Amino acid sequence: MPEIDYKSVGLKCGLEIHQQLDTHKLFCNCKSILRSEEPDFIIKRKLHAVAGESGEVDIAARHEAEQEREFIYQGYDTTCLVELDEEPPHEINREALKIVLQISLLLNAKIFPLTQIMRKTVIDGSNTSGFQRTVLIARDGYIETESGRVRIESICLEEDSARIVGKKDGEAIYRLDRLGIPLVEIATAPDITTPEQAKEVALHIGEILRSCKVRRGIGTIRQDVNVSVKRGARTEIKGFQNPAMMIQTINSEIKRQLDLIEDNKKVEESVRNALPDGITKFLRPMPGAARMYPETDLPLLRISRELINEAKKELPKLRKDIGKDLKKMGLNSDMIRLLFKQNKFEEFKALLQIINKPILIAKVLLMYPKEIAARNKLSLEKVEKILDVHLDSLLQKVRNKEISEGDIKLLMEKIVKGEKFETSSEDISVVEEKIRNLIKEKPGLSEKAYMGLVMKEFRGKISGRDAMEVIKKHIK
Repeated sequence: MPEIDYKSVGLKCGLEIHQQLDTHKLFCNCKSILRSEEPDFIIKRKLHAVAGESGEVDIAARHEAEQEREFIYQGYDTTCLVELDEEPPHEINREALKIVLQISLLLNAKIFPLTQIMRKTVIDGSNTSGFQRTVLIARDGYIETESGRVRIESICLEEDSARIVGKKDGEAIYRLDRLGIPLVEIATAPDITTPEQAKEVALHIGEILRSCKVRRGIGTIRQDVNVSVKRGARTEIKGFQNPAMMIQTINSEIKRQLDLIEDNKKVEESVRNALPDGITKFLRPMPGAARMYPETDLPLLRISRELINEAKKELPKLRKDIGKDLKKMGLNSDMIRLLFKQNKFEEFKALLQIINKPILIAKVLLMYPKEIAARNKLSLEKVEKILDVHLDSLLQKVRNKEISEGDIKLLMEKIVKGEKFETSSEDISVVEEKIRNLIKEKPGLSEKAYMGLVMKEFRGKISGRDAMEVIKKHIK
């Protein structure tokens, strides 16, 4: 693809990022658990488009209604009446609300003290009710990029949709396990002027989200890109799981619009799906404000100053700031990178409460399991699973000087192999007496020779450091 002069073509670009929060569901108390087994029951529905607050039926809703499909919903013992749209929604999840307040503060946004929960008409089958509940929490934020400031237009808290698991002629099959999981939706202004800046913005917002209590893994974050050029039209591109494809896909959409303009064809506003090769495919017309109307089963949402202050007190640090702290603790760049990449920072913090030895904990979490797995020809996942329940007690034994730091890797390997070991079955004075007798029985050996005999006899009952102290004392 030839190079594009983004300024001359009048590129306007903005992002919408949807991230699941790590809490129970938004308008009921059901756990946010995805299921893989056969459903316990199914229900069938047909959905109809309704007029929004303006009194008009939204164009995207009308388009879906014209498909005249039947929807099959798979439910489980974890599916409640709220998810089936047979019971009014419960009060909004306060933990989820606090997380979104923290995200809003980190994005420098202004929080609404009073806001209205809305219904957004969605009749593609992804919601049993025919609408999605959403509430505007904050606006007018910003982030700084290398190419300048990008404004954050809105931050919303909303419920995730059901996930589609199959399609047939005239039917769509959805699973209700994902329906209602809390989502934060972050929309930027069309301030992004290059595809590279779009990727930078996505990564920056992603860093802020990961610092908060959000769900991790494939499918927990979805990114949409809005693109337009001069004489073109706004196109919303859905389906990004990875920012790596943004540059190629945005360039492809720019070229699509420019080709239509050159052929004197009208560029229509639309929603398109991002494909793996970087091109896009038409999904539906662009929805408008006509699909929104107030939620009648819930009162206005009041966000108190006390709740905002509580969110401020518990405001998480960003990764770059945490990285600086970890460097001060003595961790090198590779250790820091792996702690984040393997999502082990929270575990690192927890183990640090047991013993204040950051480098040892980093080795126990990142290096020793990998070495043990390679040496014993086991998967790293299996080794980590075996060790998971033992790390606390091993570090407590180091803290209590029952074992030395040098012993911990060997003991971890013994645990993985299923071998028994002891760490403090004898009183130190009794062990010392036995060491003294051993030296009397075999006089004239070097310290290292005695150390070998002692550790062979008392491995796990005394630390290497303590053993050497006793040996030195009695040789003298």
